Amino acid sequence: MRFEPPLEEARLLRRYKRFLADIKTPTGELLTIHCPNTGSMLNCMSEGCRVWFSRSNDRKRKLPGTWEIAETPQGRLACVNTARANALVEEALRAGRIVELTGFQSLKREVAYGQENSRADFRLDFADGPAFIEVKSVTLGFDDTAVAAFPDAVTERGSKHLRELVVLAKQGVRAVQLYCVNLSGIEAVRAAREIDPAYAAALAEARAAGVEVLAYAADVTPQEISITRRLEVLF
Repeated sequence: MRFEPPLEEARLLRRYKRFLADIKTPTGELLTIHCPNTGSMLNCMSEGCRVWFSRSNDRKRKLPGTWEIAETPQGRLACVNTARANALVEEALRAGRIVELTGFQSLKREVAYGQENSRADFRLDFADGPAFIEVKSVTLGFDDTAVAAFPDAVTERGSKHLRELVVLAKQGVRAVQLYCVNLSGIEAVRAAREIDPAYAAALAEARAAGVEVLAYAADVTPQEISITRRLEVLF
């Protein structure tokens, strides 16, 4: 996935009200841009860090740009636009880069399913039946390890999705939790038990019930992002 038009670099002044960020460009331009991330963005940013944003020419937009990438305090690059994760996964699925999920006959996005009014990020139809896939974007890294973690804040929605996948797995339907790691320099993924113990417990229960748990790394640069390799999931 190439960024078109190219991203612009700036420095972060502050993020506030969750969806707003003030930045300063190399020319001294001060902008307030959209921050498309509902999480805490823990360890993703610091005052004065480099950021990259996409600029919009749509005069109807309230804000002139969207925050896409941040340089983390650990020196990694994180794609903080969580809306990118599903597009990246679809691109990788269609290219056959997620080897466990190759050979499907059709792909549908945002498919209603489950007992708690959920929508699966993807439904893949295979010759022997469907697979329902939930995607989570991972950006939480740490100073002393190449292991990323999810979530970066308590997520009841994430736990709900795991419960829905468990129901499917117990019915004999293929159910997949896929972590899209949008953070450079990572070799494995784990549940962030110290942040959301309920989610960590739900993930362990899902795995025991037969839910497939996969993680794939995205190479992140200011020019493009693409899913390239499988990562280990630590339990």
